Amino acid sequence: EVHLVESGGGLVQPGGSVRLSCAASGFAFDSVDMRWFRQAPGAGLEWVSYINPSGSSTYYQDSVKGRFIVSRDNAKNTLYLQMNSLKTEDSAVYYCDYFGQRGQGTQVTVSS
Repeated sequence: EVHLVESGGGLVQPGGSVRLSCAASGFAFDSVDMRWFRQAPGAGLEWVSYINPSGSSTYYQDSVKGRFIVSRDNAKNTLYLQMNSLKTEDSAVYYCDYFGQRGQGTQVTVSS
């Protein structure tokens, strides 16, 4: 059974940083692409970033490019999202995604 657990969110000031984690189990994590999505209140699900199995290839939504860094530790079955220079519009619930399956998400609120 696929199990994804996101963590690391919280309240952060504009310009601040936070690192999200996603602990994965129930599938061959080191062999699959992974993605991060987010959903702001009243909005739809939005793709944020992508990483290939080895971590050698990453892609980002334009609004987060240069500020967010996706990475993974295949030995720990964990996906990360380092979020820097945060803006109020980054406030959302963040989900890691394995072929459409997601965890419960972790809330990131950017506010002064």
